[in-house]
Amino acid sequence: MQFRIKRVYEPAAPDDGVRVLVDRLWPRGLTKERAAIDIWAKEAAPSTELRKRFHGGDESWEQFAVDYGAELRANPAVAELARQIADDPVVTLLFSVRDPEQNHAHLLQAALERALR
Repeated sequence: MQFRIKRVYEPAAPDDGVRVLVDRLWPRGLTKERAAIDIWAKEAAPSTELRKRFHGGDESWEQFAVDYGAELRANPAVAELARQIADDPVVTLLFSVRDPEQNHAHLLQAALERALR
């Protein structure tokens, strides 16, 4: 399986495979048609409390990664999502935040890779 990560506001591409939105909130200003989402895995996204702490500047990226990692290990939605995508050759995890590097999709990808082993 190949994972890709991209911002949900980027246009859908034919080689995206299964498109999985990994945010708890629907992206502002985006229609369902334009988003072209196959799975909305909102339960696998960071908790509202954690998201607010990180985006509010109250938590560093490093601490966010530790805290979200703990949430992922205790979250049955990760195993469920892994089951849903297990047979797909390409999976694109979609996020809405502006930072392409420091976002939870990368951490979720690592958790899914562990779950799929």
